[in-house]
Amino acid sequence: MTSLPCDDTSVAVYDSERGILSNIVSSQLIHVQFGGVYPEIAAREHTKNFLPVLDKAIKDANISLDKIDAVACTFMPGLIVSLVVGVSAAKSLSFSLNKPIIPVHHIEAHIFANFLVKEIEYPFIALVVSGGHTELVLVKDFEKYVYLGGTLDDAVGEVFDKVARAMDLGFPGGPIIDKLAKQGKEVIKFPRPLINEKGENRFNFSFSGLKTAVIKEIRKGIYSKEDIAASFQSAIIETLLKKTIDACKEFNVSKVVIAGGVSANSKLREEVSKIKDVEFYYPPLYLCTDNAAMVAYTGYKRFLKYKKGFGLSFESKAKCRIDRFPELLRNFHS
Repeated sequence: MTSLPCDDTSVAVYDSERGILSNIVSSQLIHVQFGGVYPEIAAREHTKNFLPVLDKAIKDANISLDKIDAVACTFMPGLIVSLVVGVSAAKSLSFSLNKPIIPVHHIEAHIFANFLVKEIEYPFIALVVSGGHTELVLVKDFEKYVYLGGTLDDAVGEVFDKVARAMDLGFPGGPIIDKLAKQGKEVIKFPRPLINEKGENRFNFSFSGLKTAVIKEIRKGIYSKEDIAASFQSAIIETLLKKTIDACKEFNVSKVVIAGGVSANSKLREEVSKIKDVEFYYPPLYLCTDNAAMVAYTGYKRFLKYKKGFGLSFESKAKCRIDRFPELLRNFHS
């Protein structure tokens, strides 16, 4: 129901029969002037925005709070000051309404956002690409996750932001570069780090070297911003998809779920449409970025599985791999 992993305050109401009844997201545009998210400001804005967002979500859903069956919230991973606000709000609701509380892992919520549109058969590979995460996960079933690899440095969305900042394009960088790249051509063959790695890093990513190479070209002033954007974006997408397809082959999986904010990238969607023998799924644009509907739905799935809520002893955590999360649940189950 609540989602506050970084700078989006969101509350949604999900009904098992009617689907999403409301999904209110308040994005903190104040960070645009800084070119990135300031933690202290994010926490303050969440505190200020939560009650108005909750009020609108309940009104739009045309339901009263006492009719809610359970409260779900994101509690890991993410920006810790934001998570603390969200978890505190969710615990307060749970306690005051005497309703069960369901903790949700932010990455699994992004993955299962796809299920709000279409039920997907297991197993599948999840490519999670966002401002804070770049991961490949083998999803065998709900709560049965195998972590295959992730970024060793910058997340893919973070690199988009930093490259956009170097070109004075604004924040967030992903949508801006996506749009700019449509007007350019791939005239620079930027490095594809670890793309052909066969060892323990075969499913890991590294984008810091690519970022450095792009910034060097920007400073040279030889190529247009459009061509740099197109060249940079091509390197990112080729790397992401090569490793994803390699994972499909190694684990004999024919379905891929793309999740996270970068799943909205139009070039990424265009390229996956060309790939044969693998089914790709990605959510509609309004479910790509952080939102509470995906948290509510994932919480609903967990509530169905356990038939009751969890204790209030769980705390927010800035980091926790998705494959280690189910083990933590057993400690929290009431």
